[in-house]
Amino acid sequence: MELQGKIAIITGSARGIGFEIAKTLAREGAFSVIVDRSGAEAAAISLQEKQYGAMAVSLDITDIAAVNNAVKTIISAKGRIDILVNNAGIIARGSIVDLSREQWLQVMDVNVNGNFYFCKAIIPYMIRQHSGNIVNVTSIAGKMGDITAAPVYGTSKGAINAFTKSLARQLAKNGIRVNAVAPHAIETSMSAEWTIEKRKEVIDAIPLKRMGKPEEVAEAVLFLASERSSFITGEILNVNGGMLMD
Repeated sequence: MELQGKIAIITGSARGIGFEIAKTLAREGAFSVIVDRSGAEAAAISLQEKQYGAMAVSLDITDIAAVNNAVKTIISAKGRIDILVNNAGIIARGSIVDLSREQWLQVMDVNVNGNFYFCKAIIPYMIRQHSGNIVNVTSIAGKMGDITAAPVYGTSKGAINAFTKSLARQLAKNGIRVNAVAPHAIETSMSAEWTIEKRKEVIDAIPLKRMGKPEEVAEAVLFLASERSSFITGEILNVNGGMLMD
């Protein structure tokens, strides 16, 4: 198993892509810490039932005090943190005309500040270890914009792309790699709400002519979190069926 003995924190991992990431890392021997506002306990139990190592942490990632306390608790229990996957995120719909200041601030708080808080809390421990892997889950919208979501979503993901590269440059000397995955058109509860017409429109625009699966995003994260990518840092890996080739 590729991640035997590693301690991994995955935010927004009670369901969807985040849960698939937590499950995939646990399958490969990591102890997965499920972080989410709700549902974390049930998700951790479902992994434990498969004989995977897992624990739950219920918190709001925009609460910096809660994040700091949770990281200290994990360190006290496990002694180290090897992998951080910043997956938690929210979206807003509509145009700039419809977007309220409150929506803008909320999306930026979760999608950008939440990532910062976890990195800020965990990186000092990784520096002491002289090792660590951080994988941020961003989006195609952070690279090419998004006409279906409010502009704050693409803006927040673009910020995480820059954050990923900046951290990668700063932390390489400490043995810490920082990368990201940028999914598009993945089968989730969100895409399940699309109309038939919307789904056809999305699939028709993808060269591979299908939707992606959460497991495919999880496997990309596994690659970046493992030694198979030991000479890769600062990369934003597209998982989009060829929709964007850059």
